[in-house]
Amino acid sequence: MRHFNGVLAALALSGHALAQDLGIKAPPQDKIVFIFNAEIHPVAGEVIENGYITFEDGRITDVGRGGGPSFAPGTELELIDAGGKRVYPGLIGANTLTGLVEVNSVRATQDYSETGDIAPEVRAAVAVNPDSTIIPVTRKNGILTVGVLPMGGLIPGRASVIRMDGWTWEDLAVKDAAGLMVNWPSLRTISARWMTRSDSDQLEQARTRLRAIDDAFDAAAAYVAAREADPTLAEDLRWEAVRPVLAGEVPVFIRATEMEQIQSAVSWAVRRKLKAVIVGGHDAHLCAELLKKHDIGVIVTGTHRMPKRADSPYDEPFVLPRILEEQGVRWCLATGGGSFDAAHERNLPYHAATAVAFGLSEEAAIRAITLSAAELLGVGDRLGSLEVGKAATLIITDGSPLEVHTRVERAFIDGREISLENKQTALERKYREKYRQIRPAPAGNGSEQ
Repeated sequence: MRHFNGVLAALALSGHALAQDLGIKAPPQDKIVFIFNAEIHPVAGEVIENGYITFEDGRITDVGRGGGPSFAPGTELELIDAGGKRVYPGLIGANTLTGLVEVNSVRATQDYSETGDIAPEVRAAVAVNPDSTIIPVTRKNGILTVGVLPMGGLIPGRASVIRMDGWTWEDLAVKDAAGLMVNWPSLRTISARWMTRSDSDQLEQARTRLRAIDDAFDAAAAYVAAREADPTLAEDLRWEAVRPVLAGEVPVFIRATEMEQIQSAVSWAVRRKLKAVIVGGHDAHLCAELLKKHDIGVIVTGTHRMPKRADSPYDEPFVLPRILEEQGVRWCLATGGGSFDAAHERNLPYHAATAVAFGLSEEAAIRAITLSAAELLGVGDRLGSLEVGKAATLIITDGSPLEVHTRVERAFIDGREISLENKQTALERKYREKYRQIRPAPAGNGSEQ
C-alpha cells in the first residue's frame, strides 16, 4: 500500500510538472515602439483609419491619424508597419480561474478554493502559477489581462487582476486585491428528485449562511472601529482584508445569478454602504431598475450556456447582453469562470460574438470585453482602451477579434512584445510535420504497394 501511494503521488507530481509553460517571459520595453499604417480601435473613441500609436516605457504616448509624430535624430525606435491591420486594446477576461487550476482531474493542480467558509485574507494572485500552460494558449487569442476570482465557501478571498506574462505572481499582478468575493446563497428551494431536504430546511440553511456573511462583516467593522480607537490592538489579517471594502476603496464582488439573489445582495450592499459588482447576473435584466438606481455593475458570466429553466426561450443567454445594454445597466461580458472553463478562456471573444449575432452592436461587444471589464475590475484608469497614459497592452490582428478565423499577429503587454507561441502551436507544427513525412509517395516510383 505504501508503494502504491507513492506511485500515485509521483504520478500527480509528474502531471503537475508536465503542465508547465517552458516559454521565456518578455523583458521590459527598452525602445520606443511606433506602429503606423493601422486601423486603430481605441474603444473609448471612434475608429481611426490610417492611424498610428506610439508607446514608451510601457505607456501609450500618442495615438492619432496620419504620419505620426517626428522623433529626434538618434532616437532608438522599433517601427512596425501594420499594413492596414487592426490594433485593439488587449482583451480582458473578467471572471476566470487562470493559473489556479491546470488539470481538473489532478487535485495537486487545483488551488482555487480555501478550507472554511470565511477566508477574506486570501489573495488569488498569490496562488497563481505563472508557468501555467493555459496562460499562453489564452494569450494567443488576444486575452492579455484577466480577473482571477476565487471560489468556495461564503467569503473565499480577494479577487486579483493579473497580466498574462511574468516570472512570478508579483510580476503578474496588476491589482492583487481588487475586491472581496462573496458567494451569495441561493434563496430558491429545489424540489428535484435528488434533493433530500425539505423546503423549510433549505430556506433555514440559506438564512444561516446569510447570517454567517453578516456576522463576518459585523466582526470586521467592529475590528476596524476598535483598531481606530486603539492602534495598539493586535492586527487581524482576516479583518484587515475587509477594511478597504468597508471604506469603499474596492468593491465586493457578489456571485448571484437568480433574481432573488441579486435583489437580496443589492439590498444588503446598500444597507452596508458597500460598492458592489454582481458576478453571474443571469436574471440581471429583471432587476435593471434596482441595479441602475444604486449604480451596481454586472459581470455577465457567458452566453455559451443553456437557458435557466425548461420554459425559458432558447436564446435567453444570447440576448441578455443586448437587453442590459438597452436598459442602461453597467455590464461587461466574461466566461463561466468555473474550473472547467479555465482551459477555454480563449473563447471569450466568441461569447461576445454570439451576443452580436443576437442583436448587440459589435462596438458594444468589444467594449464589453475590454474597457467595461476593466472598469468593473477597478483598473479602467490603466487598461481597456487605447488612450495616452494608459498601459501599452494591445494586439495587432488581421480582422475583428470576434471572428473565429481572425489571427492575433502580435501582442504587447505594458509595451513588452509577448510571444504567441504555446503548447497548441507546437502541436500544430509537430503534426503538420508528421503528415508531411508520411505523405504517400508519387505513383510509379517502384515502391511496393
